[in-house]
Amino acid sequence: MTSPDETTKTHYICQTYVNAPTARAGQTSLKVDKLFEYTSATQAQERAEREARSDDCAGADAYSITEDTDSGEVSAPDFLVRLGKVPELDDF
Repeated sequence: MTSPDETTKTHYICQTYVNAPTARAGQTSLKVDKLFEYTSATQAQERAEREARSDDCAGADAYSITEDTDSGEVSAPDFLVRLGKVPELDDF
């Protein structure tokens, strides 16, 4: 999946996170809030930067994934930018 062709498609994603309360009093965890798909890396990164400045946003990621349209298999995310409080890479 290293060279794009007719059987692969690249998706550019902006994903935002909010702090969500946990069962333990006073503790929070990250929860996915919004997910936007764009046609370019620049658009996804710019949206992540805008969202990360919002008061209710804990953090934002902009990344790309490559989909094999024949099998439906999706690559690991290739991060363009990670802003604010975001999940550890192992959580993906």
